[in-house]
Amino acid sequence: MKGKMKVAVMTGLGKMDYVERDIPQPKAHEVLVKLEYVGVCGSDLHYYEHGQIGPYIVKPPFVLGHEPGGVVAEVGANVKHLKVGDKVAVEPGIPCGHCELCREGKYNLCPDVFFLAAPPIDGAFQEYIAHDAAFCFKLPDSMSTMEGAMIEPFAVGLHAARQGHAQAGQTAVVFGAGCIGLMSMLAFKVCGVSKVYQVDVVPKRLDKAKELGATEIINAKDVDPIAKVNELTGGRGCDLVLDTSGTEIAYAQAVEMLRKAGTFVAVGYSKSGMVNVPMSNAMDKELNIATVSRYRHVYPMAIEAVASGKANIKGVVTDVFSFDDMQNAMDRSVADKMNIVKSVIKIG
Repeated sequence: MKGKMKVAVMTGLGKMDYVERDIPQPKAHEVLVKLEYVGVCGSDLHYYEHGQIGPYIVKPPFVLGHEPGGVVAEVGANVKHLKVGDKVAVEPGIPCGHCELCREGKYNLCPDVFFLAAPPIDGAFQEYIAHDAAFCFKLPDSMSTMEGAMIEPFAVGLHAARQGHAQAGQTAVVFGAGCIGLMSMLAFKVCGVSKVYQVDVVPKRLDKAKELGATEIINAKDVDPIAKVNELTGGRGCDLVLDTSGTEIAYAQAVEMLRKAGTFVAVGYSKSGMVNVPMSNAMDKELNIATVSRYRHVYPMAIEAVASGKANIKGVVTDVFSFDDMQNAMDRSVADKMNIVKSVIKIG
């Protein structure tokens, strides 16, 4: 497809603008996707506010966005499983496929992964992207492209649930009721976890957790989460704790409220990169500790869970902004975190 497209670019800290670029031409193994929705991730907001996350430094102009859903507009010569008009969820990371970790199936840990909106690679706040067809997953007719965009954060939750070996009959606690916390709660429910208690300090986020199916919500400003979990479990403690906050207090409370031989899953990054953990208590309990880096092999499972009605991922979205309103979308998403749980950009 020949022509020009509109691209939203970050031109500096807290600054968005638009440029016109050529529509990308798909290679033989790629498809051209006309994007319809792209989610705004916490990492996008962090880059927008601070210009870097750890070693990843934004050098403007830079395109943010790595949660795309859209419609196939053109297919490369070697692509057989997709056709023009198919709705797709786009998995944003493309691994090398040849390194030791890729050969082990742990492609999310590939050191040479190509990942949308991970500097210096431009992201998806644009009208079209050309992407490896193997990482574009067809959506059933019953699913919208907005849901396709939300598959990416839901995949994080599903991978976290799998890392924690979530299963039927368990009781779990999720620290944080932002997007990833809510997606993790939904993922636990999909995996059959019987009871999921959600902890946060923001009332609107806790209300959203209750709306989406959390068994119980705990406002840590009002009550002691450890005491409340002990009360809810009859003093037994919980089987699983998943943290999306990255805070030391959450880690300490998690160790305390877990039963012996329970599992802690770390999803959220701490601001400093360092967290003190009460390891003596963790060792006395022989706790299992798991960590999460993005996801692997979960997009088909995520799509099936949504299509079958097991996970209301579009219910996590609280605000939808027009592509023509990017500056306001980013500014409000940064400034109004007490009310905006998840923002999505409607591209087309």
